Amino acid sequence: MTDIVPRISHCPREEWTDEARDVFAFWGEPNAWEKGSKTNIMMVMGNHPTLGKVYNDWGKHFLMANSMNTRQLELLILRVSWRVKSAYEWHNHVGYGMNAGLSLEDIGAIRDFPEGGNWSEEEVALLQAVDDLIDRNVIGDATWATLTKTLNKKQLMDLTFTIGHYVMTSWALSSFGVQIEGGADAVGFDLRTQSGKIPGKTYKPGEVENWEDTRGY
Repeated sequence: MTDIVPRISHCPREEWTDEARDVFAFWGEPNAWEKGSKTNIMMVMGNHPTLGKVYNDWGKHFLMANSMNTRQLELLILRVSWRVKSAYEWHNHVGYGMNAGLSLEDIGAIRDFPEGGNWSEEEVALLQAVDDLIDRNVIGDATWATLTKTLNKKQLMDLTFTIGHYVMTSWALSSFGVQIEGGADAVGFDLRTQSGKIPGKTYKPGEVENWEDTRGY
């Protein structure tokens, strides 16, 4: 992702209104209101605070308050990230997925689906739902029938909107030219890091006290 040229740069310092600072600080990152966020997408969204605020509120539901469990969620997001080739989302959610109990082998199988993977019937349907929506713009009848065996109405609604949200976010990241943060040991689609280290767990905002330290930037 280092060869990506930003099309929309970070919000310039002279435009750091209180509303822009609220966007930077939304996720509870220490000192973000005063110094700006270390997260590139937040600094880009600060260019449009009205949009940035509603985007953050919307996105927080899917990341932090989803009716699906974390493993289900990361299966969906990692599959979306691969299908739409979002290096930014893939990099971040490999660590989140590992924290949700997925192994690197599992994550590789999400990428390679339908090949490999020791998936339950439900998990196959979750991954297929991503492909159905991206390929045909609707979750197919057979996929839906399988999902209804284990998911309730709220989960089915969250599932569908989650896929759409992360496709939309990935489109924006790619179109705006948002780079993986400097200093981060970027995880590629081959599950290798730039440094050659084995990828490890990362934490979502507020999940642990020093969650931001796990990002490496």
